[in-house]
Amino acid sequence: MSKETTITRRAGLALGLSAAALPWLLAEAAPLAYPLAPIEIAPRVWTIYGAPEPITRANGGAIANITVLDTSDGAVLIDAGPSHRYGTALKALAERLTGKPVVRVYLTHIHADHVLGATAFEPGTVSGGPALRGDLKRAGADLTSGMYRVAGDWMRGTGVPEPGRVAEAGVETIGERRFRILPLAGHTHEDLCLSEESSGLLFPGDLVFLDRAATTPDADPERWRGALATLSEIDHRLLIPGHGPVEAGRRGIDQTRRWLDTVEACIGEGFSRGLDVTELMAEPLPDWTAGLAVARYEFARSVMHLLPALERRDLPRLTPA
Repeated sequence: MSKETTITRRAGLALGLSAAALPWLLAEAAPLAYPLAPIEIAPRVWTIYGAPEPITRANGGAIANITVLDTSDGAVLIDAGPSHRYGTALKALAERLTGKPVVRVYLTHIHADHVLGATAFEPGTVSGGPALRGDLKRAGADLTSGMYRVAGDWMRGTGVPEPGRVAEAGVETIGERRFRILPLAGHTHEDLCLSEESSGLLFPGDLVFLDRAATTPDADPERWRGALATLSEIDHRLLIPGHGPVEAGRRGIDQTRRWLDTVEACIGEGFSRGLDVTELMAEPLPDWTAGLAVARYEFARSVMHLLPALERRDLPRLTPA
């Protein structure tokens, strides 16, 4: 028996493993790989759909929609996914689909499932809103460490992105495509909306969810409703939501607004009845929300996100200001 075999067997025995379990251990240690499956939604435009789930160790945080557009100058991406591992796979996929290098990665907002994959790209190709670079410097380490805790080894090699470009309001031409950039807010304090004029595609980021309950950790519901009103006035052929299916029309805009209204009404009504956090989380939701993925999960999170503002507004202080 070789020295290497002896060491391996001793390591297995130290872990309480039989020889039969060692192949399983080796398989579990194999590198993780995201199963990216692009769907062509328009000529030379592909969307990789995110899982309609919360971020878990099983899905590696790949819950957001990511889109690849082919231009004569190179590939353009809308968002970059949740990890360096995802970004690396996305870069290879975009180059394979278009036969060209990635020349621009637009980041719609700061949430981890959209931005952390940008570490796989040259900073000079990565573009975000005027506040994004500063926000990532301020909060990026916490954002990344939180993802490591939830997603584990999927996050290996992931750091904090440093966008090298600022996406200002107006039009940016890349090859034959014209990207109209519209800074909005509400889902977070800076949400970048893009529309591609030649194809009529509208990319509102996480300002729009479809058939999945919207997330609210950094939400300002009133500003969000204002952004949705703006989006409803933009003509488009297809709307690519941050989460959920690509569709023509405004169903995603209307559904997102209805979810925000429902969540605020349920939380406000329960608060007025004196319910505590746990009781509020258990409150029944309207029947229409049964068609939304993770509605109960996101409602519970929204209670934690939105209830404190009601408490600060309406509950008496117990200590001097």
